[in-house]
Amino acid sequence: MLLSRTTSAPAVPLSRVWLAAWPVTAVFVLSNAATPLYVLWQHRIGFSRGTLTVVFACYIVGLLGALPVAGIASDRLGRRPVLVPALGAALVACGLFATASSVAALMAARLLTGIAVGAAVSAGMAAVTDVAGPERRRLAALLASTAMVFGAGLGPLLAGVLSEVGPAWTVFAVEAVLLVSAIAVVVRMPLERPAGDARGTGWVRVPGVPRPNRRDLAMGIAVFAPGITATSFVLSLGPSLLAGMLGTGNRIVAGATAFVMFSAATGVQFAVRGLARRTILLAGAASTLAAMGVLVLAVHERELVPLVAAAVLAGAGQGLGQLGGLSLLNANVPARRLAEANAALNTGGYLLAGTLPVAAGYLSDPFGLATGSTVFAAVVAVLAASGAAVVATASTRR
Repeated sequence: MLLSRTTSAPAVPLSRVWLAAWPVTAVFVLSNAATPLYVLWQHRIGFSRGTLTVVFACYIVGLLGALPVAGIASDRLGRRPVLVPALGAALVACGLFATASSVAALMAARLLTGIAVGAAVSAGMAAVTDVAGPERRRLAALLASTAMVFGAGLGPLLAGVLSEVGPAWTVFAVEAVLLVSAIAVVVRMPLERPAGDARGTGWVRVPGVPRPNRRDLAMGIAVFAPGITATSFVLSLGPSLLAGMLGTGNRIVAGATAFVMFSAATGVQFAVRGLARRTILLAGAASTLAAMGVLVLAVHERELVPLVAAAVLAGAGQGLGQLGGLSLLNANVPARRLAEANAALNTGGYLLAGTLPVAAGYLSDPFGLATGSTVFAAVVAVLAASGAAVVATASTRR
């Protein structure tokens, strides 16, 4: 499935390259489809904000558990043998979400969703690069990155609208159809088997990159991690902020807020696609830093507009960090290690995104959302500023 960089295979039509990104989009629709429904499940099942963030974090656990396997397996066996089972796991998650009546069911659904996403960000994104070919590496990075954030934004909007006009299970019935179509795309992708082994022995290990590419990976993680942590906060505790502090319980509003956030992440990537990678990463760090300042303003003033503005800035921060990191890896990492490199970038990002929102959720239970949000924003702001320093220092040494 992995095209060798030394082959001279004819370029596939551009439409096939765009279509190759669809499985990534379909999986990420599911990744955040539950966001507007958390408040609904809280009322029906009964659990605290701390438990809510743990349910959300089960997704991170599944993702981080999949990444050490999915990247290696994809580089050795090919993209298709990893993607098809992962999409099957996403279909099972849809069934669990649709019938959930306990916290355990929600946790299991989120865990399976994370496993599917782990395959999508490693094998799925690498598949886009494989189909695009060596001459379209920068385009492949753009499409893979925007496919992720567009799906992540479409999911909560779709869920918010469908759950307001009908039963919640219809959200996951529609998503199941999208996943089936993604399986059909994967089966028909023009991919070849890997050109060679990914690295040494062992099928489970911490994802990494070749030694010459470690600085590229460090720069990507330094900006991507704070950015995706900021958007994870909005996804996990945003509906509680809207319902508890701002008096807005409408699930369409919660879904639309997430959609606007990831629309910003999508649009900004197309807007900056011609800029230098260092500039993109620095802009991403600055956007995340600004998002945290506006978030503090929103929770203390109890206003909707600053909260939406914080979400937009957070989305832009994630999108820029993600695009900059993926572009560096696509340009410099050998093809036989690309899925593992993608897994390494996302491992660094999601480790932070899985811990800080949970801490903020548990801090919010005894001390209130304003306090939990403020502490969270301060920590992420420091990390974003540190990320900018890493990029600036690494760039001057290149």
